[in-house]
Amino acid sequence: MIIIGAGATGLCAAITVARAGRKVTLLEQNSKIGKKILVSGNGKCNIDNRYIDNKRFHSQDPKFIEEVLNGYDYKSVESFFASIGLELIEGKEGKMFPMSLQASSVVELLEYEAKRAGVQIICDCAVTSIDKKDNTFTVETSQGIKTCEKLLIASGSPAAPQLGGSNSGYAFATKMGHTLIPRHPSLVQLCSEETWVKECAGVKVAGSAQLYANGEYITEKKGDLLFTNYGISGLAILDLSREVSIHLANYDYCELNLDLIPELSKEKLTNLLLKRIQEDSDKPLSLWLQGVINKKLIPVILKQSKCKANIEKELNRKEINKIVHTIKNLKLSINDTKGFKGAEVATGGINTTEVNPKTMESKLIPNLFFAGEILDVDGDRGGFNFHFAWVTGMKIGTNNL
Repeated sequence: MIIIGAGATGLCAAITVARAGRKVTLLEQNSKIGKKILVSGNGKCNIDNRYIDNKRFHSQDPKFIEEVLNGYDYKSVESFFASIGLELIEGKEGKMFPMSLQASSVVELLEYEAKRAGVQIICDCAVTSIDKKDNTFTVETSQGIKTCEKLLIASGSPAAPQLGGSNSGYAFATKMGHTLIPRHPSLVQLCSEETWVKECAGVKVAGSAQLYANGEYITEKKGDLLFTNYGISGLAILDLSREVSIHLANYDYCELNLDLIPELSKEKLTNLLLKRIQEDSDKPLSLWLQGVINKKLIPVILKQSKCKANIEKELNRKEINKIVHTIKNLKLSINDTKGFKGAEVATGGINTTEVNPKTMESKLIPNLFFAGEILDVDGDRGGFNFHFAWVTGMKIGTNNL
């Protein structure tokens, strides 16, 4: 069997197939294997999530997700890694990490186990074309022509091209008759043309963000909000970005309502600010508000709120209500994302109605398999994309290959 792509899916599949007694050749276009694994989780590798739920995965064919994951929960992945000598520990929100907290340990143990099982790994090997005649695949590469009876394409998506992400697998798949669901960046930073975000660059708050498209409420996420020179990032934004990408692709107007102090209700925040007012104080409002919020955000809040007070003693309940409303609903228009270069994953991919969820085999081309991110399945932040990668890789080697 030839496997194209030595990322999470390809490495896992290579090990399971080789353990089943088949000869495996693993082709990787980069000079090293597992480049995306190495940078994941800020170098710690968020390898999986303890709380696997089908709702944390997205596809135009949800039934496919259900059938793929059936019988493959977190424990199955934990067992696989235990078999190669990697122990896992739990972080926040069920995120699982290697006990070493080093992504490099994941890659090195996967590589060792693959080679121990007899897998031939060839790096700097870009695939240029794939053809099938009778029962044989002919794979042309930068290192010559290779042939096989069974072929797995696990070349990922166009996300993170600087780490090897590309559309090559899609090109091979469509040439052989498969169709694609549109691909968009996901888990990606968002861009804005509003000038005030540049003035707030570097400010980070624990907040929440609501997404509106053409004025219609879409969804809300909580977490860090990080203002940047280009727009906004942070965990809440990454979690929203999938929906933003899809709506921007449809030319919808996207706007975020940002709650900068979500831990306080409007009523509690209003009462807090009212209690702080000293009626004889000439303290500038820009300074007075520094008692509760980052000073870089204050000019934006005052402008959006249209507050008429300039100093503390001019404040009244009406002006406080304006300020509170803006703090809880700061508006930021979004015109773009940071694209595939900034994205951790991509939406869309090979139409999963054309793939057998039990074997990962193409329904159109016998002995052609697809697994991992190349398929129209993407997961939430927190280890879910890795879970899908490991599971689809394992399924390749456990279905009578």
